[in-house]
Amino acid sequence: MQAKSFQLFPEAASSIAGQVDALYAFMVLISAFFSLIIAFLIIFFAIKYRHRPGIKPTFKPADDHSIGGMVLEIVWTAIPLAISMVMFVWGVSIYFTESRPPADSMEIYVTGKQWMWKVQHMEGAREINELHIPINRNIKLTMTSEDVLHDFFIPAFRTKADVLPGKYTTEWFRPTQTGAFHIFCAEYCGTKHSGMIGTVYVMNEADYTVWLAAGSGEGSMAEQGQSLFNQLGCGNCHYSNVNNGIGRGPNLNGLYGSKVDLKDGTSVKADESYIRESVLNPQAKIVAGFDDYMPTFKGQISDEGMLKLIAYVKSLGLTYGAPNTATPGTVSTSATAPTAGRPAAKAATSVSATPVAGNK
Repeated sequence: MQAKSFQLFPEAASSIAGQVDALYAFMVLISAFFSLIIAFLIIFFAIKYRHRPGIKPTFKPADDHSIGGMVLEIVWTAIPLAISMVMFVWGVSIYFTESRPPADSMEIYVTGKQWMWKVQHMEGAREINELHIPINRNIKLTMTSEDVLHDFFIPAFRTKADVLPGKYTTEWFRPTQTGAFHIFCAEYCGTKHSGMIGTVYVMNEADYTVWLAAGSGEGSMAEQGQSLFNQLGCGNCHYSNVNNGIGRGPNLNGLYGSKVDLKDGTSVKADESYIRESVLNPQAKIVAGFDDYMPTFKGQISDEGMLKLIAYVKSLGLTYGAPNTATPGTVSTSATAPTAGRPAAKAATSVSATPVAGNK
């Protein structure tokens, strides 16, 4: 078997990898340069000023106010400061790039669990410890954990992000090479942490399309989310571009990404975390103009089910903010009845926003 040559860096297979490697190499070279200088000076002065038999050492106090001393102080302060600022600005620019997914990113949901990665594609395909993606496409991962803190790390892409229970984090990249690349959990998560690994398969567009079509038999995540929405009886109080009645809850059309005005006078952006909190803890943020009728659905929806509901809300239309003119107790006649044994959602007390033009 042919031995592999030593590699200072893992294979670089994403658009950001080169920038990360360049910064890392710069930091290593700077550290090595000054380490060698300091080591040389220590050895040089240790030899030059070593104790010699028969020679009495003499000490000459330094003039603290000399021009030479002041220049030396400025130089050895200014140079490290300048180098540190270069690394800081360089690092911040990479961080901003890595933390801001492009608007055209293809979104994929990832759920961490001891000790596996569960992947859900928007089109419906599901995977365990594998992630199939097309080459040269911006990929955004929206991630959460079912139990403890994990960390989703793809060394070849130079991307790594914490995966937190009860919250959503994001990670994005654009793969530039086809092939198979390792996924690791980079946060200790229990006795089988070392086995929480997976593989990213980067495919050309045609192969990815074929693979995706073969694994989408259950329907898209939005379709599965709509089914869960109806099963839980959410349509009894909420209306959307699917059931256009008026109930106690506000219109969900265009909710995702919009500004939501709250009863306490503050506002919040309707992102994944807000929608999750609105379902599991609806009393936390009461929307202006609505009462706190909605019960919690905590314990009735799994983390994967929550991701499907979020995908459904994201898929709704962009007309948002219709007035709540219904009298208490009025519900949409077109809503699907709740499943037997489950309470109907009585209001979206934490889902609303500023009315759009023409709505008052």
